[in-house]
Amino acid sequence: MTAAAAPGGAYVSPWMNDELALFRDAVRRFVAAELAPHEARWEAQQHVDRDVWRKAGAMGLLLTDIPEAYGGAGGAFAHECVVFEELQRANVTSFGKHVHSIVAHYVLAYGTEAQKRRWLPAMAAGDLIAAIAMTEPGAGSDLRGIRTRAVRDGGDYVVNGAKTFISNGHLADLVCVVARTDPAAGSRGISLVMVETRDRPGFRRGRILDKIGQKGQDTAELFFDDVRVPAAHLLGEEEGRGLHQLMAQLPWERTIVAVAAVAAIELAVELTVAYVKEREAFGQKLIDLQSTRFTLAECATAAHVARVFIDDCIARVQAGTLDAATASMAKWWTTERQCEVIDRCLQLFGGYGYMREYPIAKLYADARVQKIYGGANEIMKELIARSL
Repeated sequence: MTAAAAPGGAYVSPWMNDELALFRDAVRRFVAAELAPHEARWEAQQHVDRDVWRKAGAMGLLLTDIPEAYGGAGGAFAHECVVFEELQRANVTSFGKHVHSIVAHYVLAYGTEAQKRRWLPAMAAGDLIAAIAMTEPGAGSDLRGIRTRAVRDGGDYVVNGAKTFISNGHLADLVCVVARTDPAAGSRGISLVMVETRDRPGFRRGRILDKIGQKGQDTAELFFDDVRVPAAHLLGEEEGRGLHQLMAQLPWERTIVAVAAVAAIELAVELTVAYVKEREAFGQKLIDLQSTRFTLAECATAAHVARVFIDDCIARVQAGTLDAATASMAKWWTTERQCEVIDRCLQLFGGYGYMREYPIAKLYADARVQKIYGGANEIMKELIARSL
């Protein structure tokens, strides 16, 4: 069960139950056998092996909270959280399930029955790898600045534009493209168009981008040059609903960013406590130094507060009551604490903390982007402020 870094590890998330505990054990064993041993190799090649997606699909780990009627496991949001936590617990950031799940929820929420049956079962099986293409070279957190166009031409949309920083972009078979279908309509002229990339004329992948961290998570540039897409692949019943669709789903996305952040905080504290109990300096164990104990006391407290906060958010997501402002609070606050706690923990490792062979170094490098994607933390604070 999920135990935060509270005294004695006594705290257990209230959303956990026996069924989820068994599921967690199965996920942990899969991650340990099929993902963690390959993480270093995937970081070197900048993407995971395609076959691991099918293995995860066969285990029922890809669309855990999507109804069984569409190929999913029929579970709850808690099942998704268990998978995200176990990936982070194993320090695995290469496997891009997060974005894959986000796209599945767009399709489930806004897709037609035909779209759901076309894409979701294949996504659940790992036969289709999904990505969402929001960010452009000149438009990041401000989605109103996007320039990619999708122009109706008979029974098709013709898509033109460029996207960047697209997670799963190198392997993606299905891309949810945020595009302008009516430039004169401002924010009401943005739509979501689903592009199947296999053998799609005019679709090109650029380079896999060389990042500070999360190096095994393929993040690529995508180019659309007169790409023809069936009009039936518009997500939603009418054009111009894209921004509303994005805003409605972002609380779910921001919560899973926070779930990963809290799991990373807990892992950092766990690794550091184990290290300082073994490492000696000035003739004594590091844990015997008051400065070390005070630092870890503060980090353990931050971990526990973050865990209680995210557990409340998870419960509210499952109840359908999590509002956008609270999700924004969870996203910015937990990711700030993630970077802060990991930095303080790394300091206790001394020079070894800067060596990639130590997990704390990977945690440090992988954490920084958490404050950027899913909406930069400055945007989160602006959204919160508007709700006051």
